Amino acid sequence: MKELVKHLAKSLVDYPENVETSENQGAKSVVIELKVDSRDMGKVIGKNGRIAKAIRTVVKAAAAREGKKVVVEIVQ
Repeated sequence: MKELVKHLAKSLVDYPENVETSENQGAKSVVIELKVDSRDMGKVIGKNGRIAKAIRTVVKAAAAREGKKVVVEIVQ
C-alpha cells in the first residue's frame, strides 16, 4: 500500500524526489503518512480535497482486496 500511495503522489507533483511515505501499524488498521514538498501540497489535495479523496478511495479499494483497513494521511 505504501508503494501505491508513493507512486500515485509522484505522478501528480512537480517535485517527485521530495515525496516520502511512512507506514504505521495500528491495532486494527494501517496508517500511511504522505509527505510532499510544500509547493506541491495543493496538487495532492486538489480543489475541495477531490484528489486526496480519490487517492484514499484507490488505496481503500486495494486494501479491501487484501482484507486490510488503511488510512491515508497527508502531512506537511
